[in-house]
Amino acid sequence: MLELCDLTAHYGPVRALDGVSFRAGRGRITAVLGANGAGKTTMLRAISGLLPIQRGSVVLDGTDLRGVNTEELSRLGLAHVPEGRGVITELTVAENLRLGSLGRSRGAPEVALDAIYELFPVLGDRSNALAHVLSGGERQMLVIGRALIAAPKVLLLDEPSLGLAGRIVTHIFTTIRELVERDGLTVVLVEQNARSALSIADHGVVLNLGSVVAEDSAAALAQDEQLRHAYLGF
Repeated sequence: MLELCDLTAHYGPVRALDGVSFRAGRGRITAVLGANGAGKTTMLRAISGLLPIQRGSVVLDGTDLRGVNTEELSRLGLAHVPEGRGVITELTVAENLRLGSLGRSRGAPEVALDAIYELFPVLGDRSNALAHVLSGGERQMLVIGRALIAAPKVLLLDEPSLGLAGRIVTHIFTTIRELVERDGLTVVLVEQNARSALSIADHGVVLNLGSVVAEDSAAALAQDEQLRHAYLGF
């Protein structure tokens, strides 16, 4: 579904990604792990066109994404939920969600608000509330719901657990796992909480200083004690 080949990107003179290559399979969760500064967020920004690629390619379902504008990326089925829970605070929960449908991929059926409220019941309860009154966990559910309402093929998630209570993280991760199994959604999950990410992922990629240092099934990475201590922090 999504393939990175020799992906290289710079921030000024600093090479932030150095030849990153891996495949994120259709209907699977690929966890991308590593310490701060490993290049995880940079990788997502390069995939979604927010950072120029110096070398290599990003291919989504057979289409090379280099040079494709943001609107077209969305219509091709790519959705990116960046770190920071960016909602439009002056709009209601329902209005924020409806904005997501503007980027629906070609031929994809419109996802009803009710379907998002079924995934995240608290959003249904607060559908008429302005987004600025939401808690951090509710905002995270809202930005994920806004991405899902466009019916993407591939969902890029950047640190969705950051700063959230454990029960909220569990709910979000369980929901993502259910979507993958039910709808065949492809997810690239960037996380510092490696233990939680590997618990729901099918495959894992470990970055260090912009390069891939390990890639294997999520179960194998979780069982590799030396790798965990060196790069994953548990």
